[in-house]
Amino acid sequence: MRYLPLTPEDRAQMLAKIGVSHIDELFRDVPKEALLDKPVNLPPHATEMQVEADFRAFAARNLAAGDAPFFIGGGAYRHHVPATVDYMIQRGEFLTAYTPYQPEISQGTLQALFEFQTQVAQIFGMDVANASMYDGSTAAAEAVLMARRITRRKKAIISGSLHPQYIDVINCTTAFTEDVTVINPVAVDGVEDLIGQIDDETSCVVVQNPDFFGNLQDFSQLAEAVHEKKALLIVVVTEVVSLGAIKSPGEMGADIVVGEGQSLGVGLNFGGPYVGLFATKQQYVRQMPGRLCGVTKDADGKRGFVLTLSTREQHIRREKATSNICTNAGLCTLAFSIHMTLLGEAGFRKLAKINHAKAAILANRLAALDGVEVLNKTFFNEFTVKLPRQAAPVVEELVERGVLGGLPVSRLYPDDKALENLLLVAVTETCSDEDLDTLVHELKEVLK
Repeated sequence: MRYLPLTPEDRAQMLAKIGVSHIDELFRDVPKEALLDKPVNLPPHATEMQVEADFRAFAARNLAAGDAPFFIGGGAYRHHVPATVDYMIQRGEFLTAYTPYQPEISQGTLQALFEFQTQVAQIFGMDVANASMYDGSTAAAEAVLMARRITRRKKAIISGSLHPQYIDVINCTTAFTEDVTVINPVAVDGVEDLIGQIDDETSCVVVQNPDFFGNLQDFSQLAEAVHEKKALLIVVVTEVVSLGAIKSPGEMGADIVVGEGQSLGVGLNFGGPYVGLFATKQQYVRQMPGRLCGVTKDADGKRGFVLTLSTREQHIRREKATSNICTNAGLCTLAFSIHMTLLGEAGFRKLAKINHAKAAILANRLAALDGVEVLNKTFFNEFTVKLPRQAAPVVEELVERGVLGGLPVSRLYPDDKALENLLLVAVTETCSDEDLDTLVHELKEVLK
């Protein structure tokens, strides 16, 4: 984006237009005691080259994901993004097409979204997927609202193994609705009695697979129990690459599946933007939030793409809208689809296999260190280890040694002393054998 600064003449002309002589007059309604009596404590004006140099120096103080052995996960994962993805998403037709209001001139965008929906529905094992949400956490909150609309019940049972930030977003969203959330205690081993909590008031049960602590589960029995009470099962997936190796939520009987699609085509990007995934059964499609692209034929019998459903308030009466989500993560969906297309089914499964194999090797090696215990019985590419002392300072010491060694659980549960020694360790295809060696060696040294 170009920056075109205003000239003094521009400012004078604008002030004259609104009838003031000086910019200070714009603040005359602000009480004097609220105004600063001296300039803000910032460096004085500098040249563009100096500012650039200063910010480069600031950035150099970071230890970036690509500059060190990297084992941080917790809902966002460092995977290799092929150069083809960046090349393809920067093609002019994708940069200029904003939103497909006019299908006759947006066929490329609509087809890309249609392919994205198809891929998401297939890996989730569901009938239909929408054109994306903002991210995985907001998709989870929307799923809870959708379950209430379908069941006309208000009680949502939330697993204690769900990502804590997803729980926060669900709580924040439902604070302004009629929904009642029942948050279960933290379950590091993934064992919790959710079936016993389901009653005739339950709208849904929300679980995650792999869960926040990396445990893998088959929710088929839970799905049967949920359906016996005419409630819905919502499964959250924060690491979509896992679906190349494990049973899909749809095969387990899930009614709604949501997730974060960042792992495919989208870099870590300092926390976003990411892409929320949302899929459901055909019978619930009209209660699905967001937009849905479909395929049809025009008057001449030619294949074409259209916005089939768009139940947001921008298109219909507000009280009839299923959601106030106002767009989809178009560029990230495109990156997701291009990456998935490059992989193909065989490549997707191979990628998952590599991730799990590397994680299994590292888990075995860490478990052999004195005082280190791997807590998971099952996992995909992320697992939880218990250290002999607090994990947060251990991670800081590893950073000093040039290793980004994982995510201390205490960072997301700062008030729970029982979790302060736990460390989440994620391993993807980007971790080399040398990276594994480095983590094992440096952790051993730090724990001496």
